[in-house]
Amino acid sequence: MTRFAFICLIVGFSQQCIAQKIHAHNDYEKPEPLTAAIRNQAGSIEADVYLVDGKLMVAHDKSQIKPGRTLDSLYLKPIAMLFGQNKNRQATSGTISKDRKYSFQLIIDMKDNGVEGIRELEKAIAPYRTCFDRTMNPAAVQLVISGNRPPVPNWVDYPTYIQFDGRPSELYDDETIKHVALISDSFQNYSRWNGEGEMPDKDRETLKRFIKRAHNDNKPIRFWAAPDNPNAWKQLAKAGVDFINTDKVEECAKALK
Repeated sequence: MTRFAFICLIVGFSQQCIAQKIHAHNDYEKPEPLTAAIRNQAGSIEADVYLVDGKLMVAHDKSQIKPGRTLDSLYLKPIAMLFGQNKNRQATSGTISKDRKYSFQLIIDMKDNGVEGIRELEKAIAPYRTCFDRTMNPAAVQLVISGNRPPVPNWVDYPTYIQFDGRPSELYDDETIKHVALISDSFQNYSRWNGEGEMPDKDRETLKRFIKRAHNDNKPIRFWAAPDNPNAWKQLAKAGVDFINTDKVEECAKALK
């Protein structure tokens, strides 16, 4: 069975494993890139990307780049195939799974030239536009640029199907904030808690103030470098964190049910 066919098979069972608020960190390093994250209905999936000779290559470090592991082969094309598998009279442009309420954001962490990388990304998604543009298909996957992003004032120049991963240190005017998909920051800037036992009250209040500020702007929150265990996931979710950053998607999905 081909990998694409296998993805199509398992997504049919995704609605049996409903989980919310999961960010699949470094998804491409897992045994089942994309597949496991969708099966567990992760709301956010991350891929690190380098631009090499005009191709968007997926790898954690540049030294780990391997031929054939492109953004197109690992994510864009398989996503488009799933949309093609899930077309019907109610969803003529398709959906990512048989559960039409489920979709996710694909966070592309640009590791080098973000401006050039986005140009190549626009070319790459052109054949699959209805799968990544919510003005054409409300069920489309939202593309979000993180990492090496263009200058903030230039975000308004990009099409709406390309959003950006914001930072709490940045200031956005009324137009720019429309291009911000979420606000992300290192958990270590707020707490040194290791995820065991109870989060210190002082740290919890610090988190809640930050979360409230982002939520007042109608933006969800994600922390990277946060403790990655069941106790931490539950406490972070209870504190109001929208996307729980994890390398253990299936375990996290079960814990958050």
